[in-house]
Amino acid sequence: MKLENYIRDIQDFPKEGILFKDITPLLNDVNAREECLKILVDSLKGQKIDKVVGAESRGFFFGMLLADRLNAGFVPVRKPKKLPFTTISASYELEYCTDSLEIHIDAIQKGDKVLIHDDVLATGGTAKALEELVNKLGGEIIQFNFLMELSFLNGRDKIKNNPIFAAITY
Repeated sequence: MKLENYIRDIQDFPKEGILFKDITPLLNDVNAREECLKILVDSLKGQKIDKVVGAESRGFFFGMLLADRLNAGFVPVRKPKKLPFTTISASYELEYCTDSLEIHIDAIQKGDKVLIHDDVLATGGTAKALEELVNKLGGEIIQFNFLMELSFLNGRDKIKNNPIFAAITY
């Protein structure tokens, strides 16, 4: 099964000049979704994971499925002021804006083995912010795990000291 066949290109979204990779066809197809989940889990080669960190918002879809499959806790990392408890934050730049992410201060314990999952590795800004948050809380990053990587944007350079896996590379 070719997962790329389940990713739809949307031109000029969320702003002019951006080619957005829409994963909703993949989410909508039970066989493609299951194949993608299997590929993401298999990339870990049986490593023990305590927590799966999922980045808002599209990282939640497979992040939750991965946590379930790996028998691990799920940690949502969200945009500012979306989490109800005490948080720490990290700022980052995307192709089209600057933003920040927050995580609860008790979401990861020192020494937790952490899988960081997001839908796409593009410029690496979000991934770098996720790395910073996990490191601040004392987690051990086992892998960055992405549905897709836009390799021409060189995002992996920002997190190059970590294992990185993408199910699809463009």
